[in-house]
Amino acid sequence: MTVTACLKLLMLPAVLIGALAMKDSAAAQDRLPDGDVAKLRHNGTTYVAWYGTPTDRYGHAILGDGIEGGSLHLKVGGKAYAVILPQDQVFEDRTPRIVDLNGDGQPEIVTIRAFLSAGASVAIYGLQGDQLVELASSRSIGRTNRWLNIAGIADYLGTGQKQIAFVETPHIGGTLQIARWQGNKLKLTHALRGFSNHKIGAREQNLSATVYADAQALPYVILPSNNRKILHIVGYKDGKIESLGQKALAAPVARHVPRAQTEADCAAFELENGQRTQMCASDINAG
Repeated sequence: MTVTACLKLLMLPAVLIGALAMKDSAAAQDRLPDGDVAKLRHNGTTYVAWYGTPTDRYGHAILGDGIEGGSLHLKVGGKAYAVILPQDQVFEDRTPRIVDLNGDGQPEIVTIRAFLSAGASVAIYGLQGDQLVELASSRSIGRTNRWLNIAGIADYLGTGQKQIAFVETPHIGGTLQIARWQGNKLKLTHALRGFSNHKIGAREQNLSATVYADAQALPYVILPSNNRKILHIVGYKDGKIESLGQKALAAPVARHVPRAQTEADCAAFELENGQRTQMCASDINAG
């Protein structure tokens, strides 16, 4: 399906669009050209999610091109679900994240959704009855062409429910935000400036990692500084989030390397010069 065809489809009534999305398997398979598929096996059920309906209606090109997702698709077992965004929104993201945020046994889908006039926000979708619907979202940044990138999802605050960590405006004075799901809102509870987990125009979004010191301790998020040449390990302490340790690097961080670390409390990263480095929970207060 071409971008023009997608735009024509989005001019149809919302109810008809939903019906078409559910019945037309070809439309459901029309994924982003650079998008990946998320998969999760949870409580014996397989969940698969991806972005579809490529559209050029935003043109921000923060991820390397001007094509973003106009729809979100989910398959659970043999059933398919879809959400088609209105014309003033896109998914400015490459791969959705499937995670059980509130521990109720049914996973949610965490996305980066952007408003054409107000920039990006974090939006959570999930199943209600036989429909895939929006469950909650953070406030948008407030200006067009302003983006955020998710850094991790874990119970960083020790509340018993997972929070979403993301860097707001990672290319212009990035701020690490911690968001808690409350009702139909994602409430921003803690913030810390001075981070970036993305290189402008790059496809790679995975420049951070969550690690655990031990089973009793709260998790930490490891992510780069503004210039991506220092790794920080950030945790919750005395009612606030703060950098608990730093590691200077020979070159900017290019990506996190999943499964490369040898210990659960460490994370491995590849630098732009091709070298690899590792940061661990034991590096707290090492910098």
